Amino acid sequence: MSSTLYIVSTPIGNYDDITLRALNILKEVDFIICEEFKMGNRLLRYYGLDKPLEALNEHNEARDAEVTVERIKDGADAAIISDAGTPVFADPGAKLIHLALKKGVKVVPVPGASSILAALVVCDFDIGIFHYAGFLPRKKEERLQAIKNLSTLGCVSVIMEAPYRFKPLIEDCLATFGKDRRAVVAVDLTMPSERIIRGTLGEIDKEFSDTPFKAEFVLIVDAPKKN
Repeated sequence: MSSTLYIVSTPIGNYDDITLRALNILKEVDFIICEEFKMGNRLLRYYGLDKPLEALNEHNEARDAEVTVERIKDGADAAIISDAGTPVFADPGAKLIHLALKKGVKVVPVPGASSILAALVVCDFDIGIFHYAGFLPRKKEERLQAIKNLSTLGCVSVIMEAPYRFKPLIEDCLATFGKDRRAVVAVDLTMPSERIIRGTLGEIDKEFSDTPFKAEFVLIVDAPKKN
């Protein structure tokens, strides 16, 4: 009896970015836990894999995680994947892992592509220290407060957001960091449509107005200049 839960990172866009280890794990486990059946099935079909899928997302994780963990504890090996990238990181899965560890299930990370790291390594900022802010609040007042908190940290800030919320995010960043703060927006990373937009927040806002995009993105705001 094995009883292992693998946290398997999958590509963030380009399917060639999956690791050999991730493929081997997905081939060997008894079942795969995915965020949504549509994306999970698409991934498995692309790699020619045929494995049972179980959906675990924000709607059912609190209810179904314990049943899934009990199945693994009884001797099954399972892998959890997200729609793209690393599970649990801004994705469901935290409760599942908490219960698995609590019940003595072995939890093993299988690392892979990361939109955050991919964006950071091309930003040309000092990334020795950075703050991952993740997805900011949707309500404007709460989002502004979160950005004001970031402005007090004195280091690079990494923000993720849904495609259709770029404009309100950049406007709130302009209001807080100022138009001259350097930033990078990494759009559709690893895809043929990939764009890396560099400049000040004011310049990035203008470029978006001139050539808007509606795609996944990571916003990196540079630390303030040292006096």
